[in-house]
Formats: sequence, structure tokens, C-alpha cells
Amino acid sequence: MNELLATEPDSGWKQVAPHLDAALGELSQADHEALTLRYFERKSAREMATVLGTSDEAAQKRVSRAIERLRESLAIRGAVVGGTSLAGLLSANAVQAAPLGLGAAIAASAVLSGAVLHSAAASGITNALAMTTLQKTLITASVALAVGTGIYGAHRVSSLQTQLEALRRQKEPTSLQGEDWRRQRDEATNRLAAAELENARLWRDAADVLRLRGEANALRQTARDRATTESIVGGWAARIASLKQRFDQMPDKRIPEMEFLTDKDWAAATREADLDTNAGVREAMRTLRSAAKDNFLDAMRNAIRKYAAAANNGSMPADPAQFAQAVNANPGLFPSELTQLKPYFDVPVEDATWQRYEYLRPGKLVDNLSNLLVNEIAPPADPEYDTHHGMGLNSGSVGPVNLIADAVTAAAKEYARANGGQMPSEPAQIVRYLKQPVEIALVQKYLSSLPADTVAGGK
Repeated sequence: MNELLATEPDSGWKQVAPHLDAALGELSQADHEALTLRYFERKSAREMATVLGTSDEAAQKRVSRAIERLRESLAIRGAVVGGTSLAGLLSANAVQAAPLGLGAAIAASAVLSGAVLHSAAASGITNALAMTTLQKTLITASVALAVGTGIYGAHRVSSLQTQLEALRRQKEPTSLQGEDWRRQRDEATNRLAAAELENARLWRDAADVLRLRGEANALRQTARDRATTESIVGGWAARIASLKQRFDQMPDKRIPEMEFLTDKDWAAATREADLDTNAGVREAMRTLRSAAKDNFLDAMRNAIRKYAAAANNGSMPADPAQFAQAVNANPGLFPSELTQLKPYFDVPVEDATWQRYEYLRPGKLVDNLSNLLVNEIAPPADPEYDTHHGMGLNSGSVGPVNLIADAVTAAAKEYARANGGQMPSEPAQIVRYLKQPVEIALVQKYLSSLPADTVAGGK
């Protein structure tokens, strides 16, 4: 350390030193932190990686990028020096560059930063979002001051230790000189102890400031996460509102079971839907209608179990086989018609909803309760985009419904039978075979999508 302090700055350092503070001030927080850890705190790549939470290689690369940006900033000020030379100059002179009198500054900075964080904690995350640029700047400045002051304190301790060691190595003086020597030794020892205490205090202050910075960064990250979540939720809400508006414009696409839809169902139906096209909107509507039917049939499944339990003195076996055996032994445990289940629904069910299903009461329940008990009989709300549902106590069925595609396929098969298995190529060829009116554009759409083996030979 004595040799380092005694070395005169070379011409490169004389060129760089006057502009160093200003150039460092223009660096980003990440670059400034990397240079501070490497050249002011003298940390190795592994120690830097631990502090920064990265790998050794990533920490070294961060330092190299920071050196290059510092070199560019210095070059603008007329201090032209290579990246390697600049790294060497910082390594040799960084400790000397630490300014004097930072003890009071770091104490004041720590107090001020503490006040900022206390205010943020007292006000909560919401007030943290409103953290002013001045408060953020004070936190960052406090960290820089703390690190610089700690290095300066370390230099003072090292210098005093060197002086004390030199006194200890002197030969034993005369009695008169010995009195002065002991006095100087005691003074140096006292100064060393005081410096070590001061150095420890400065590093504690630096640690506090670093902790404050970490907590402030955590608050900022929480604020960013909340803003992202609010943006996503807001986007979903807008899409849901748009789809509900389309249902208002096409009331014939609604079904009574939609009263069983949840907010989650609406969000799921709109998350991936293309609401800018008519086909995308109709697909989203089909998804919602299917979810509504599922929810209603789930409620009906529970209602049947409740009905059976009420008819069996308040309970039924949980085991499927035992449940089936109990119902088979006493058919009165099952309703004779679906409307008898009304009292066992948590919400009232419209009569129009019951009329959309038929009750398939089985003669005997199988042990795994896979019997289909309820079947949807209502016509599709959308002849191209709909689903058909069935329900059992431990089973269910869902299938796509597209009456237009079915009509075109059937007409194509009739044409093939009448023409020796030849596949129709034009909509006009199968119009006479259609059992219901279909727009020519839709005939072309579904005819072109039919695989050849679908109509070949009338299959």
C-alpha cells in the first residue's frame, strides 16, 4: 500500500483523473456498480458474481462493458486511452481517487436514504410507485458514497498499520529517546484503533445503504409486476366486454344455460379468440355455450345425487358400485322426470333450460355409473359453430355440431353415388342433392375441404 501511495501518477492517469468523476457519473447504475466492485472494492470475479447474482464470466463481461463505456465517455472529453490501459490505470489508482471527508457525507446519505425507505414502507407499495426521481437518485448516490468512503477508511487503516510497524522495527533508543518513542508508539496505536473503529462504522453505513437500495429495487419490481398484471387484466376485461356486446347484437346465439357461466369461463373463451373476425367471434361464442352446458350438467349431476340421498334417508354410498346397487334395488331413489330436480339446484333454473334436455332413465345402473342419463335435444344456436352434450353420473359426452358441413358432405355422397364415385368439383353439381338451402359460398367452403376418400364410392 505504501508503494502504491508513493507512486506518482503516470501521464495516462494525469490525462484521465480530471475527467473521471464526470465520466463515471454518466454511466448507468449497472456499469457504475460493476466498476465500483472491481476497482474500488477490489473484488474478484467470483466475489462480484456473488454480489450481482450472476456467473463469474457474466460478472467479468459486465466489467469489460463498463470499462468500454467509461473509455468512450472519457474520449469525448479529450482523454483518449485504450480499454486495457484504462483498466490498468483504475486498478492502480482507484484507491487514491477516493475523495477525503466522505465520513460525514455517508452518514448524512444513510440517514436520508433511511428516511426515504421509511416513507415508502409506511405508505405501502402504492406510494412506492410514486417515488420521485430525487429519492431514487439519493439512494444511488448514497451507495456510491458508501463504497468510496469504505475504501478511503481501509486506506487510512492500512497507512496507520504501516506507520506502527515501522516504529516497532526501530532499534531500542536511549532512555530519553525511548520516552519519545513510546509516546509516538502509543499515539500511533491509539490512532490505529480509532481508525479501525471509524472504518468499521463506515462499512456498516455502506451495508445499510446497500440494503436500502435492495429494498427500493424490490419495491420498484413489485410496482412493475403490478402494472403488468393490471394491464393484462384490463385487456381481458375489454375483450370480455366486446364479446358480451356481440352477444347483445346476436341474441339468437345465446342459450339459457349461460346463466351458469363464471368470470373464468368468459376469460378462457376470449383469451385466444380472434374477436376481429366473424368466424373468430362465433368460435368464442361456441366455446362459451359449451362451457355453459358443462356447468349446467355438472349442477344437474350433483342434483341427482342430492335427490337420491334425500330419498334414501339423507345419505348415499360414495362408492360408485354401491351407489348403483342401491338405486337398482330401489328405483325410487332416482327422479321420474328432470323437473323433480329443481329444489336441488343452488340457483333457480328456467323452464326453457329443462326443455332443452331429455331424461334417459336406465333400467339398471352399471357399477361404474357410466350410463348416459341426460341428452341434449335442443337445436344448435349456430348451425356451423356449436356442440352437443350428454351426461352421466360418472361420464359425459361432447361432440362438435356443424349442420352446414354435414349437409354438404351428405350431398356430395349422393352426387358420388349417382356419378360412379366421381367427386364433385363445383357447388352447382351438388345443389340438387342438398336437403336444405345452403349459401353457395358455404357449399364451396366445405366442398373444397372434403378429402377425396370421403365421397369416393359414396363412402
